[in-house]
Amino acid sequence: MPMNAVYRGPGDLPEVIPVFPLPGALLLPRGQMPLNIFEPRYLAMIDDALRSGQRLIGMIQPDVAHPGSEDKPNLYKIGCVGRITQLAETGDGRYLLQLTGIARFRVEEEVAGLTPYRECRVTFAPFADDFAARKGEDEVDRKALLHALTDFLTANNLKADWEGIENAPNEALVNALAMMSPYGTAEKQAMLEAPDLKTRAEILVAITEIELAKKNTEGETPLQ
Repeated sequence: MPMNAVYRGPGDLPEVIPVFPLPGALLLPRGQMPLNIFEPRYLAMIDDALRSGQRLIGMIQPDVAHPGSEDKPNLYKIGCVGRITQLAETGDGRYLLQLTGIARFRVEEEVAGLTPYRECRVTFAPFADDFAARKGEDEVDRKALLHALTDFLTANNLKADWEGIENAPNEALVNALAMMSPYGTAEKQAMLEAPDLKTRAEILVAITEIELAKKNTEGETPLQ
């Protein structure tokens, strides 16, 4: 989805952003993520993001290897910031919104403040390539990606919009499949931290092949 705001590089984004820790949630540059916001602290986060005019939310996963406390879990160091590009009020106190991914970030430190939600000082410098749309997509092995997708859909008796898939550019296809994939937190984090689009596609294919192999040897449907 096109955004009214234009972000040309790391310097166009703030150093401190609100973060939304959510396991299994993978946001990638130019990807769209729907969210159903109902907790009071995150409703306040959305209100503040809109009030500031920046409309930015950093999506990040809790670190499953080092969980920390239940009320304040430790976070992975890498997340992705998104801009609120759609917002609807439900009438029962919730927000339904859509984030459009801008760029990944690395957490430098958590900022102690008065907000009920968490904020972090971040750097976008390691991910300057995220600001260039479709960068590196010619290196993606599209055939291998579609083969793995076909096998996964067949194994799980699922259907797909093949016309849409065939017409999608490589970047949109890889990132959409990664974001909607049913894999775990660690697998999603690996795809997020991939250095380039080619590697992200390779990780997605490898994880899919591993899950299909498990199903074939164990006779179980993966990820149910």
